[in-house]
Amino acid sequence: MVDKDPLQNGVILISTFSDEKSLIDLSNSLILEKRVCACVNYTAIKSIYMWNSKLHHEREFLAFFKTTSDLAEKLKTEIEDNHPYDVPEAVIIKMSDVSSEYFDWMYKNTHDMTEIS
Repeated sequence: MVDKDPLQNGVILISTFSDEKSLIDLSNSLILEKRVCACVNYTAIKSIYMWNSKLHHEREFLAFFKTTSDLAEKLKTEIEDNHPYDVPEAVIIKMSDVSSEYFDWMYKNTHDMTEIS
């Protein structure tokens, strides 16, 4: 079990994507290479929004990126820097109550456990 800092918790970063491939490619990189998130859940949605003074009705993919609070800003920067949209959505929501088992799982999948004493 990871000794959890009382200020440390989980966060969910929400973003949308125009296509599944770009979402999967970025997610794979964030989980496997960058190790800034432990899990990504996504689903197809319909969105209505204004862009360039025009109303758009589009199919998109809504993604929930799960990580620890100490990695939230790093994850946000990675998404903003590598997202296909000019103005990507990157909304961070703090998890108010996370089981210690789930937090441990997130932490172990985003941190180098050899650095933990």
